[in-house]
Amino acid sequence: MKKVRVRFAPSPTGALHIGGVRTALYNYLFAKKNGGEMLLRIEDTDSNRFVPGAEDYIIESLNWLGIKFDEGVGIGGEYGPYRQSERKEIYKQYVDQLLNAGKAYIAFDTAEQLEAKRAEINNFQYDASTRAMMDNSLTCPQEKVQERIAAGEKYVVRFKIEPNEDITVNDLIRGKVVINSSILDDKVLWKSADCLPTYHLANIVDDHLMQITHVIRGEEWLPSAPLHVLLYRAFGWADTMPEFAHLPLLLKPEGNGKLSKRDGDRLGFPVFPLEWHDPKTGDVSSGYRESGYFPEAVINFLALLGWNPGTEQEIFSMDELIQAFSLDRVSKSGAKFDYEKGKWFNHHYLANKSNEELAALMAPVLKEKGVSCEASKLNKIIGLIKDRAHFVKELWNEMYYFFEAPTTYDEKAVAKRWKEDTPKLLSALVGFMATWDENISAKEMEEKTMAWNAENGFNNGAVLNPFRLALLGEMKGPHIFDVVEMLGVKETIARTQKALEVIK
Repeated sequence: MKKVRVRFAPSPTGALHIGGVRTALYNYLFAKKNGGEMLLRIEDTDSNRFVPGAEDYIIESLNWLGIKFDEGVGIGGEYGPYRQSERKEIYKQYVDQLLNAGKAYIAFDTAEQLEAKRAEINNFQYDASTRAMMDNSLTCPQEKVQERIAAGEKYVVRFKIEPNEDITVNDLIRGKVVINSSILDDKVLWKSADCLPTYHLANIVDDHLMQITHVIRGEEWLPSAPLHVLLYRAFGWADTMPEFAHLPLLLKPEGNGKLSKRDGDRLGFPVFPLEWHDPKTGDVSSGYRESGYFPEAVINFLALLGWNPGTEQEIFSMDELIQAFSLDRVSKSGAKFDYEKGKWFNHHYLANKSNEELAALMAPVLKEKGVSCEASKLNKIIGLIKDRAHFVKELWNEMYYFFEAPTTYDEKAVAKRWKEDTPKLLSALVGFMATWDENISAKEMEEKTMAWNAENGFNNGAVLNPFRLALLGEMKGPHIFDVVEMLGVKETIARTQKALEVIK
C-alpha cells in the first residue's frame, strides 16, 4: 500500500485565515493517523496578489500551533523546490506536453476583448461553444500564431475541455459527485506575461510529482475538482490521481454565510492565528496568540468544528486527536463558528496549567504593577483564582486584592451586607483574630471562627459577608479563609479596621 502523503499549500496573499488553519490541522491529523507524511508547499504563482511577509507569517503561525511538516519550504526534501515560483521550468514542459497533444491551446484575447464579449453574451464563458469566435490558435493559422509569439505578443494557454461529458469525483467526505463538462470553462493554465502557471496547472503537476496521495482542502475548491480530474487524465496520470476530501465551510457565528474577518471585527474575536499587520493598508488585525489563547486550546477548538469523535469527549491533546481522527466523521455541512466555545476551551487549558507555569506568564504583569511576591505565595494565589479566568491577562483582575488593600467599597454590597450590628461583630472578630498565630492555616482559622460564631450566637453570614467586603472592597474572590491565609493575620486585621473607619 502506498504511503500516505498530504500537503498544505497556502498562497502568500495575506494572513492565514482560521479556516486555512483547520485545513492544515485536518491534513496533519490524517497523515499522522495513517503513518504518513505532510509537506508545506507555497503556491505563489499569482504575482499580482503576493504580499511581502505573508509566507513567514504562515510558517510562524503553524509552528506556534504545533502543526509540524515532514518536508517543504524551510525544511527541504527530495521533491523540492517547494515554492511554485521556483518551479517555472518544470511547469513549462507540462504546458508544452498539453499543447503538443492538442489538449490545450494558445489564446491572445486581451482583457478588453474578453470584457466586450461578456457585455455581448449573457453569462459568457470561454468554452467549446464560444472558443471558435475568439482570438486563439484554434481560429488563427499556426504560422500566424508563431509569428505573434515571436513578436512578443502576450498570450495565455487554455485547457481544451470537451463538452457533454459527465465527470465523476469520488470525494471521501461527500461521496460521488458528478458534474457535466459543459458547465466548465476552458481555464487558463499558463501566462506568458510572467511565465508562470495558474493554480490549476501548478497544483496538478506538483501533486503528481510530489506523490501526493490525498488532497484535503476547503469546500470552496470542490468546483475545481472535475477540472483537476480532466487534467490528470490529459497527462495520463489517472492511475496515480490522489483521493479528494473537501472540508465543510466555517460559518458565521450568527446568520448565514462563510466566516469572515468582518465577523470577527464586529463580534470581537480573532479570525487569524497571529496578529497581522497588513503591509498595504497598515491595518492591524487581532490574532489568537496575542489575544491570550493557548495553541493547544485553538487546536482543540478547531478540531471539533466540522469533525466529531463519535463520543462525548471534548478535551483532546494533539496525540489524542491523531488517534481519534478519521475523515468519515467529518461533516458535509458547514460548522458554526462558536467563538464563546473557543474561550471555554482556553479557560479549561488555563485552569489545568501548573501554578508555576502561570506564575511565569504573570511575571511581566507583576513587574509592570510594581508587585514583588515570594514564588511559593504567588503559586498558591494563582492556584486559588486560576479557574476564574479565561485568559492569563484576566488573572490580575482576580488577584490584585492580594497585593492592594481596598480604598473604596462597592456601594451596592455595602447597602446589602453592612448592617447596623456589623461594626460590633467585626470589632469582636478583630479582637479574636489578634489571638491567632501569623502562620495559622486556612483550615484552622475556619474551624476556630465557626466555633467562635457558634459560641457567641453569631450568624455566619452576618460576620463573613461584611468581613469579605472589608478585606476585598467587593463581594468576590475565593474562599474567604484562603484569602486570609494569603494576606496574613496582621494585614487582615489592618484591612478590617480600615473598613470599620471608612464605611458608615
